[in-house]
Amino acid sequence: MSSVRATSKKNNTARNVGDSYQSLFIMLGITLLMFGGIGSRLAYLQIVRGSQYRQQADSNRIRVIPKQPERGNIFDRNGKILASSRLSHAVYVWPMAPKNVEWAATKAKLAQILHTPEAEIQKRLEKAGYNSSTLVRVARDLTPTQITALAEFHNQLKDVEVYIEAVREYPNGELASHVLGYTGEMSDRELVKKRSQGYRLGDVVGQMGVEAAFEQQLRGEWGGQQVEVDGKGRIVKILGAKAAKTGQNVYLTIDINLQKAAEKALGLRQGAIVALDPRNGAVLAMVSRPAFDPNIFTKRIAPQAWKSLQSKDHPFVNRALRGFPPASTFKIITTTAGIESGKFAPTTVLPTYACMNIGGTTFCDWNRAGFGPLGFAGALAWSSDTFFYQIGRGVGGPTLIDWTRRYGFGKKTGIELVAEEAQGLVADDKWKQANLDLPWSVGDTVNMSIGQGFLQVSPLQTARMFAVPANGGYLVQPHLLKNNETAKTWRKSLNLKPDTVRVIRQGLRQVVDSGTGKVLNSPNIPPTSGKSGTAEAFGHKSHTWFGGYAPSSKPEIVVVAFAEHSGGGGGKLCAPMVLQVMEAYFKKK
Repeated sequence: MSSVRATSKKNNTARNVGDSYQSLFIMLGITLLMFGGIGSRLAYLQIVRGSQYRQQADSNRIRVIPKQPERGNIFDRNGKILASSRLSHAVYVWPMAPKNVEWAATKAKLAQILHTPEAEIQKRLEKAGYNSSTLVRVARDLTPTQITALAEFHNQLKDVEVYIEAVREYPNGELASHVLGYTGEMSDRELVKKRSQGYRLGDVVGQMGVEAAFEQQLRGEWGGQQVEVDGKGRIVKILGAKAAKTGQNVYLTIDINLQKAAEKALGLRQGAIVALDPRNGAVLAMVSRPAFDPNIFTKRIAPQAWKSLQSKDHPFVNRALRGFPPASTFKIITTTAGIESGKFAPTTVLPTYACMNIGGTTFCDWNRAGFGPLGFAGALAWSSDTFFYQIGRGVGGPTLIDWTRRYGFGKKTGIELVAEEAQGLVADDKWKQANLDLPWSVGDTVNMSIGQGFLQVSPLQTARMFAVPANGGYLVQPHLLKNNETAKTWRKSLNLKPDTVRVIRQGLRQVVDSGTGKVLNSPNIPPTSGKSGTAEAFGHKSHTWFGGYAPSSKPEIVVVAFAEHSGGGGGKLCAPMVLQVMEAYFKKK
């Protein structure tokens, strides 16, 4: 019996030992699995995700303080400043600020000081991305009151920084605003297009005029500092720095004194004035009304305010580059087509009439009486419509259209303001069939012969047209960049017969000597030549024009004045504007 119990006890002991070993192995297995899991996780974090986490750690420790470049200055042809930069204060916020518990209070106080909706501040940070290491600008060109408030509440504005930076300044206000344009922060759409060119969120770029046309020269290059900060965001070490590179200066062909005279001459009338050197196409003055003050864009403009600005007779439209019917100024081209076609000799004399019936439609002269027999020069001097109706009908639509295009109408002039320039319209049979489902008629040719009908040309294109007889028969390229040697030397001969140039110049001189432009017979300027125009605008008052050049014998300036929906006549309204500009030009000389 005792041996049985001993055997049983021995078996129990063996079983207990076996159970103990089994438990030990299980615990060991579990431990190994745990350490294996931890090891695998550590390996994953170190090897696979290590780079990402190191980057996140650096973004909390290493930050970038950007330094915006100063934009290049814009000068007139004599080195007088047209656009420069001034120092101002801007507010920046660290992108990771929304992760902090104080952000709600910080955002509310910042919005109150800046008079900016909290949602807009939040939106700008979200665009940059909360993991970005670069400061995000939320406001610029602060007022003294805002600067004081930000300093006063500095302790409550965690992750908010105020820096001094350059903003655009236009010391002459509205002067030459359509030429200069303005600058403003890029929109989201613009940023997508330009990010590959090195642009970033908050960049200020040229939005119109010369500022946009010469953006690459003017913009400069960003600089900044890479800094290490402590847990409270304080800078403990500067890790590296790159100086911002100032943009290049740009010199224009504009003469600021002549520009002032042209703006004074146009006054508050809606329209445009262009002054051009007929020898090389340099634009000496370019005015459009209504205008705007480009300084308003130093701050971001709310959508509602922008909409209000645009609604006031479209002040951002450069009327010097937009198309209008040229009226009787176009008779320069009708004269060219008549003589160059060979169908009318330079000595041609035609009877003029009160009215004419052409193709079943009655076309009358502007005085409803006619002027008796006239040659080309006399017809230009008195602007006889019925004379040029006969010329247009005689040469035919295709020939008249061809010469219109040779003078550069119907396409852009090549001036640097490419985005804002309209090419105008020179209609033909194909255009009329496509747009009106009607064939070209003799009535269309007759209308076109006096600058009416479908024809649309800009004041700049018209100035270019006047430059052709002024310089002896060459089409020049208008340009604004003073050192644009390519444009300055680009001249295309229209291969006009000497008699054609002589007759046109003779007629334009008679316009001032004894015709519709007698107001330019002034002792303050040399002998001048020119042509008036009054264009019908159905449902509105007529447009008025006057273009001229001086001195008549050796022209060095062309001036074209245009008044939109002004009513009256070009000789009475626009010729005095041209006189004012020419007086300013020759007084200086």
